[in-house]
Amino acid sequence: MKEDHLICYSCVNENCFIKKHLHLEQMKQYVAKKHSFVCKKSQQFITEGAPLQGLYFICSGKVKTVKTGINGREQIVRLTKNGDTIGFRGFGTSKRYLIGAYALEDTVLCNFSNETMMEILQHIPEFTYALMLFYADELNKSENNIRKIAHMNVRERVIDLLLYIHRKFGQVNGLIDIELSRKEIADFAGTTEEQAIRVLSSLKKGALIKTEGKRVGILGLSELRSEIMEHKYF
Repeated sequence: MKEDHLICYSCVNENCFIKKHLHLEQMKQYVAKKHSFVCKKSQQFITEGAPLQGLYFICSGKVKTVKTGINGREQIVRLTKNGDTIGFRGFGTSKRYLIGAYALEDTVLCNFSNETMMEILQHIPEFTYALMLFYADELNKSENNIRKIAHMNVRERVIDLLLYIHRKFGQVNGLIDIELSRKEIADFAGTTEEQAIRVLSSLKKGALIKTEGKRVGILGLSELRSEIMEHKYF
């Protein structure tokens, strides 16, 4: 990873926890301690089980976080973009990362060390409260995902994934603004690559989606929503 220098005060990511609290005078001393890195596409910057090195905030780019499952297979547990936080699972309760993380495209990351994050949490209650709400929201999402895996069939899980990335990343020129291989789609949907390909082919044949390389475009948004409406995906 190439180290870069970025100034939080000129950052455009309004959803970043750090950016939201820059109006507080005491944040200046902590922002000065951060490190920024450029992570190339497909490069891993967090290894599952590695010693905790603080939290990462995405300045620009996209990242997937993974966790090792049965038979050592990696499963994608989260897709993130500008302003999102990486490495929070295990922070404060574990000395090691509980997930791994890879850049899906050239990505700029801002890192705040364990010591800096603990100082912020101990001295800036507004930040601590916001992070507590963030953890509560992520816990709720994790519980919902567990229910989905238990109650959705393969087709429904792939559809749920497509609708999720459509909401998360938006659509540009008719295609969702993220590249995911068929294997990555399968890993996130909790199925095999072969099954994911079959579902995508079926959706494409039904004129519900289109594909161009690793990108997918949604054509029948309401129809796809209807298929999983009983699971209350929203």
